[in-house]
Amino acid sequence: MALHRKLGALAELNADIAILPEIARPDIVARKAPEFVADQCVWDGNNHHKGLGIWANCARWKLQLDESYDPVNGIVIPVRVSGPVHFNLMAVWSLHVDGKKATSNAPGAVIRALQTSSDFCRDSPLVVAGDFNNSAVWDRPGNMNNMIAIDELLKDYGLVSAYHIAYSAQFGSEPDPTLYWRDRKKDGYRYHIDYVYVPEAWVKGHFSVTVGRFEDWVGNGRSDHVPLVAEFPLESVTNAS
Repeated sequence: MALHRKLGALAELNADIAILPEIARPDIVARKAPEFVADQCVWDGNNHHKGLGIWANCARWKLQLDESYDPVNGIVIPVRVSGPVHFNLMAVWSLHVDGKKATSNAPGAVIRALQTSSDFCRDSPLVVAGDFNNSAVWDRPGNMNNMIAIDELLKDYGLVSAYHIAYSAQFGSEPDPTLYWRDRKKDGYRYHIDYVYVPEAWVKGHFSVTVGRFEDWVGNGRSDHVPLVAEFPLESVTNAS
């Protein structure tokens, strides 16, 4: 992801909390870009140059890795977020089992993480967000890792996809499934594989979900994904938590 070259673009989003798949270890980013504040980032991964980072934009937000984290869940990281509001964040970069898509007999990364961190996940409010590497268009009969099955599982935790609520969208029939551009071509294959799941109470009032533009991110070579940004008024989240 070469985050050190994209800090300006990240700053333009003005996000309080950012989930950043495929980034280098924070100290490596900081050496290349001293303006990056490494102590505001929780990171893990098997490759020092390509892991999952959760970054807090300012000092009023604190991130703490939960003790239930298991690196075999490749890579889904439970983080306790404290600040103006407190919530638990399950940050997702869902890698397939042994590099292959999970089968119906092998729980995928999100399911394994929910099982491993069950107490953490039941300690609401919970947010599950990031790159799921999964779409309902790839669902197959009987596969426990189907995106629709994962959506139903997350509903058991009282969570809903903020994008799908905001756009009144059906899974697999998203009106503008342009979060991931596989071939980095505007008219090429594109899929909806990034999600922000939040407590249902958070989407009862005013909130917004925006999707980055191809021209700003993929077209200029920044990434093969565009950002998915969900914004919830602080008072709404506080009152609903």
